[in-house]
Amino acid sequence: MSVSVLFVCLGNICRSPLAEAALRQECAGAGLNIIIDSAGTGDWHVGHAPDKRAQAVAVKNGVDISHLRGRQICAADFHDFDHVIALDNQNLNDLKAMKPASAAAEISLLSDHLAGRAGEDVADPYYGEEAGFDQTWAEVAEAARNLRKWLETV
Repeated sequence: MSVSVLFVCLGNICRSPLAEAALRQECAGAGLNIIIDSAGTGDWHVGHAPDKRAQAVAVKNGVDISHLRGRQICAADFHDFDHVIALDNQNLNDLKAMKPASAAAEISLLSDHLAGRAGEDVADPYYGEEAGFDQTWAEVAEAARNLRKWLETV
């Protein structure tokens, strides 16, 4: 049986698709069969490709995310995924409020997989410059490495 991970940010066009891509890259390199997806708590970007700046930083790091499309998290996701991982505290709180009582998904924060960063938000680059996307990639890539190592033990 495969382990499954869903990354969640607000709009699903910047941070969560980058986290999805980083973990896919990590798992492919390690030969792990993990189901990985991403979603947003908001519906503004449903059906849209990731932000062009997110696509550019992903390509720069060896991953193409142009095929991904934004989607909004739904109640079924809490049943379909083992781990629902928020990219920031606001989305973490929203996910906890949305989670059906009968769902078994573990909800956590991605920064909890970054040394010395537990409980912190992953930087949201949407309103900033391209350099912010490089910073976000660095954060999600490091967290993905640590998350992959942790998933190998569960």
